[in-house]
Amino acid sequence: MPHATPPPAPSGPRRRSLLAGALGVTTTTVLSGCSDDGGRDAEHGSGARKLRARSAADSAALVARYDATLKAHPSLDSRLRPLRAEAARHEAAFVSPGPAPSASSTDPGAPSPSASAPSASAPSASASPRRSAAAAPPVPADEKKALAALADAERRTADARAEALLEAPPELARLLASVAAAGAAHVLLLTGSG
Repeated sequence: MPHATPPPAPSGPRRRSLLAGALGVTTTTVLSGCSDDGGRDAEHGSGARKLRARSAADSAALVARYDATLKAHPSLDSRLRPLRAEAARHEAAFVSPGPAPSASSTDPGAPSPSASAPSASAPSASASPRRSAAAAPPVPADEKKALAALADAERRTADARAEALLEAPPELARLLASVAAAGAAHVLLLTGSG
């Protein structure tokens, strides 16, 4: 009985590689907003301004929650301070359009720009006029429950930002995606899963 040899492997890229590459290019094109139809003009429209304001308010609420938790549980300072500072940077990014936060900003050890973040030495409700008017959210007395409440707030905010991507112009969509990803990372850090 003759021994059958398998057919030679085709040379060149496989179908999966081509499909994955095409999807990557399409996704990149959609997210980068590659168009000459005035995508930047859409960034300044009424809907985009409202979305920016809502996103800034969501970040301000997170900062207020961090401040309240730090006040109730000072022993969590080293763990929460970098996350609070990042939430403040996110608020600043939504208030004044500029470059999206970098992926390295989710690193708790990463240096924070002092111009856009409040002082890391003490939580300050007066750091932002929007935060001073907001009432401090209730904080559970149990440390683990307080961390879980913070993680839940971060999760809800990240989910809302991911949903908002559908109505956002390209530049704002990139910022929302970046900040939503940072929020998801915060959830992992707060729950100890990361």
